[in-house]
Amino acid sequence: MWAALRALDEVHLRLLPGYVLDSRMDGDIRYLTLPSGQVIRELIVTVDDEARRLAYSAVAGFQLPIQHHHASFQVFEEIGDRTRLVWITDVLPHPAAEGSRIRIVRALEVMRETLEQSVIR
Repeated sequence: MWAALRALDEVHLRLLPGYVLDSRMDGDIRYLTLPSGQVIRELIVTVDDEARRLAYSAVAGFQLPIQHHHASFQVFEEIGDRTRLVWITDVLPHPAAEGSRIRIVRALEVMRETLEQSVIR
């Protein structure tokens, strides 16, 4: 899981195929192209290989009326060959949180399906 998250410019291949059509890096900025043609611009804040933590802030391109966005992923080892992903997202204004939550839940489903299929192969 960490290797897939760590591949910052391969979101569309390793984590969210179909949900994200393309991803590319330009310095600390990641661009995610969605099926609608919308492009989300994210500032990569931290990539910590030791803690297996990635923090980022969406700074442009979202459709919701979001004034502020910050999120982080952290991967933890579980018993056996399992891992746990903790995804924390903060948004303002507060009423935008529900729309963000809906998108995050769907993205988690796609990520899980994608990662499980890659393990089976």
